[in-house]
Order: sequence, then C-alpha cells, then structure tokens
Amino acid sequence: MSREARQRRVNATIRQVIADALRTDLSDPRLAMATITTVSATRDLRGATVGYTTLSKQDREAVGDALRSARGVLQGRIAEALQSRNTPQLRFVLDDHTERAEALTRLIDEVAPPEEP
Repeated sequence: MSREARQRRVNATIRQVIADALRTDLSDPRLAMATITTVSATRDLRGATVGYTTLSKQDREAVGDALRSARGVLQGRIAEALQSRNTPQLRFVLDDHTERAEALTRLIDEVAPPEEP
C-alpha cells in the first residue's frame, strides 16, 4: 500500500471513529448538531487536524468547546481503532468551506447575474 493510500485510510478511520463516538458514545447535547467534515493526520500520527461544521452559526463556539472537552475520550477511541505506536493529538477547527463558497457565488452573481432561459 502506498504512503498516500495509507494516509487516506488513517484519515478516514479517524473521521469515522470520531463521527461514531459523537453519535453513540458522547452525551454532550452541544455535539448533537456537529458534523465532522475533514481529518488530516500528520505522517507520524502525532497530530491530526479535525474539521467540523454545524447547522447553526450560533452553535459553533459551543460545539468547538464540547469537542475540545471530549478530546481525551476521542483519542482513546482512535488509539483502539488504529492500534499504532502513536495516537494523534487532536486539534479541532471550524470548517467554513461551504460558507466561503456561498459568499463567492453571491459575489459572482452580483457581477454577472445568471442568464434567464
């Protein structure tokens, strides 16, 4: 298996473990509306950046706090799933790609409105 394929598999595994834990293992109500969008682990598995989003803009800070609170539990689940020498230190970041794409689309529509059929 190539290094890139292994890295994609590790990222997918971490993402799935966190998503499953949010859905079944963690009882914090702040996490009910969280969605894990991306995971990018370092090659040596000492760290991983986890992107998340929420349906409501008002929930973002609370969800980030809840994820940071659950970091130890999540890292334990990841350690069990990966069975590797290192368990990544998780870093949670808000994934705002969708918002930025919508803003860009609005700007484009202002400059060049869509043609009507």
